[in-house]
Amino acid sequence: MTTANTNIRIAILSDTHGLLRPEVVERIQGVDHILHAGDVGDPAILDTLGSIAPLTAIRGNVDTSGRCGSLPATEMVEIGGRTFYLVHSIADLDISPTAARVQVVVSGHSHKPGHETRNGVLYLNPGSVGPRRFRLPIAMAFLKIENGKLTAEPVTFDL
Repeated sequence: MTTANTNIRIAILSDTHGLLRPEVVERIQGVDHILHAGDVGDPAILDTLGSIAPLTAIRGNVDTSGRCGSLPATEMVEIGGRTFYLVHSIADLDISPTAARVQVVVSGHSHKPGHETRNGVLYLNPGSVGPRRFRLPIAMAFLKIENGKLTAEPVTFDL
């Protein structure tokens, strides 16, 4: 069991849509956990990510059948003494994060990276690392837990 004082690095991905870029795989080597906020698109992505680190993944609106369709719609997971809640679209948030004592809400769907803290809860959308949509960047994020402190580190790829 990890404690709040352990240094932990988490890779946060979303919206791969069947494309797991080699640059992403290379960048996430050595992380302690991977969170995928849905629209996986190909079960082989789950296998690859799971071979790198423990993986928590949910389904998105494109994950309608097979292994990806069997993923949960939402998931709550504790990592490093912090509680994370994954939901594909923030519009589908079905809990009160504050009441549920969630410290981080991870979402995807919009392909638009961003993070903000509201009422003591970090809301993090890593963006999309899959096929480029619109003019949005290819993006993901890391979340560090160092001595109990959360730090979000957005990452964009120049691809």
